[in-house]
Amino acid sequence: MEPLSSLEELTQALRCLPSVGPKAAQRMALHLLQHDRDGAQRLALALEAATRTIRHCQRCNTFTEDELCTLCRSAKRDATLLCVVETPADLMMVEHTQAYAGLYFVLMGRLSPLDGIGPREIRLDRLLKRAQDGVVREVVLATNFTNEGEATAHYIAELLAARKLKVTRLARGVPVGGELEYVDSGTLAQAMRERRLLAN
Repeated sequence: MEPLSSLEELTQALRCLPSVGPKAAQRMALHLLQHDRDGAQRLALALEAATRTIRHCQRCNTFTEDELCTLCRSAKRDATLLCVVETPADLMMVEHTQAYAGLYFVLMGRLSPLDGIGPREIRLDRLLKRAQDGVVREVVLATNFTNEGEATAHYIAELLAARKLKVTRLARGVPVGGELEYVDSGTLAQAMRERRLLAN
């Protein structure tokens, strides 16, 4: 078997990106080579630098170039609150809401026994140590509302409750600006179950 050409190697490399199939990878490779060689060079350098310098925060496990990320270093954050999310992207979304001022722990995944992902792979040992630091008073479980995310939240909740920590879960329901006729029945049912009192 002949070795791959540089173009084939580039195309194969681009396929590691999510939702990029063979044709999309080939289009990207050809575009970079035909229209934006400077961009391709910049991309190569940025990828090399990122893989060399970015690591996990020692406290919250998100990506950072330093030992501790900027959020963990901030004295303005409420250290009694710890929000558990699956990915750095989830952390960014929670931050974007500006509705949460505590700290985080990023699992870098979720429990999925069928895929061989257990408690060790998502660093639950580090989460338990972090949650029991004597400062944390409440752990907010903000895993996704998928089967795996729910199973992960349930598993973590049991571990933390056994250690006498207060554990809460993100509420679920109708999205802001959503119209009931377009909301799926599962979301609507959950919103009905988690309704709250407005006035006495």
